[in-house]
Amino acid sequence: MRITSLLSNRDHRRVLDNIISLTGIQLVQYLLPLVTFPYLTRVLGPSNFGKVAFAVAFIAYFQLLTDYGFNFSATREISIHRDDPERVSRIYSSVMATKTLLLTVTFTAMLTLILLIDRFRSDYLLYIFTYGLVVGNLLFPAWFFQGVERMRYISILRIVSSLIYTALIFIIVRGPGDYLYVPLINSAGFIVVGLYSQRIVLREFGVNFMVPSLADIREQLLEGWHLFISTLAISLYTTSNRFILGLLVSSATLGYYAVAEDITRALQGLVSPISQAIYPYFSRIQRDDRERARYELRKMLVFMGALTFILSVALALLAPVIVGILAGPAYSESIPLLQVLVFIVFAVGVNNILGVQGLVSFGYKEKFTRIVIFAGVVHIGLLLGLVMLLGSMGAAVAVVTTEIIIGIIEYILLRRMGVL
Repeated sequence: MRITSLLSNRDHRRVLDNIISLTGIQLVQYLLPLVTFPYLTRVLGPSNFGKVAFAVAFIAYFQLLTDYGFNFSATREISIHRDDPERVSRIYSSVMATKTLLLTVTFTAMLTLILLIDRFRSDYLLYIFTYGLVVGNLLFPAWFFQGVERMRYISILRIVSSLIYTALIFIIVRGPGDYLYVPLINSAGFIVVGLYSQRIVLREFGVNFMVPSLADIREQLLEGWHLFISTLAISLYTTSNRFILGLLVSSATLGYYAVAEDITRALQGLVSPISQAIYPYFSRIQRDDRERARYELRKMLVFMGALTFILSVALALLAPVIVGILAGPAYSESIPLLQVLVFIVFAVGVNNILGVQGLVSFGYKEKFTRIVIFAGVVHIGLLLGLVMLLGSMGAAVAVVTTEIIIGIIEYILLRRMGVL
């Protein structure tokens, strides 16, 4: 089935252009780091590689709080009002101001934790350097570019950031003791590109920054609330795996798991651009032609389900070769973990269609939120129990099981509501 057959004649060129651009982003964001990945796994070793992975998982909570639900709510608002320059400027200004306030709160919270808890204080520079990713993410308004459906800007800027990171890793990181430079280099690249992206938004798109009122900020917080809660709940069965596992096992064991998860995320990045590019499209057509949106949602579900399942099976069979090439013989313990985790590609590919394109785009944000909150709570119980029984393999089984549970619930709800 060709993707073009899933889209309207009027919009398919723009959506395909966005898919191509977002695919370029994912290829760079996930695959270009795989150039440095074999180098870092070998130079840092499992233990220090695990330390860096744990720091990223820890800081991801603060990034999540700073992002709030804006990656979806603000994208949708920009998409709907993109022909109204004044409204776009108001939305942009209020979102950026709100994110800055949240950044201040999260940075204060992060400093407090690393100063009070011995586990974090002993390696405080690692967490401070990693926090730069939150700053860079705030400065880079991917939600704006997605809303105006100009993903080429995201693609180009992310490529620049990844090229800076890749070059500096090979130049600066020379041994296990250089692990602190990894998050520092990564953060610096994100911040530089973020600053430049602000210039593009203001000059190329004619956005004028306005000092938002408290009412504007409150409106943004309310608009993104359900998506924020759902994203927070999602983190319970994504980011929390590394974080909780890192609290219970050695840094080396976490390193083996992180290798398998990083490879899975890179592979997942090959298919996620499709749902990302389709989201603004679905947000508009469900408002104008709900029946047409239902029809195209069903076709997209079949397409993504078949594509991601075949890909997951193939990757599971190739896991020994993939780990051997990318991580090296020291990471043989990552092979069985990867063979389980690759089925996240299938589960998440389907869940993105059912959840984001289905429930969220059709106006059922509250139901989507409840599902992921339920799944997040269930996952924590599964994660703790299975890690105690199976170690790192328990974490892999728990996350795949949780994603499957989510997909089943979303499908049943959409059928009952007549969307599918």
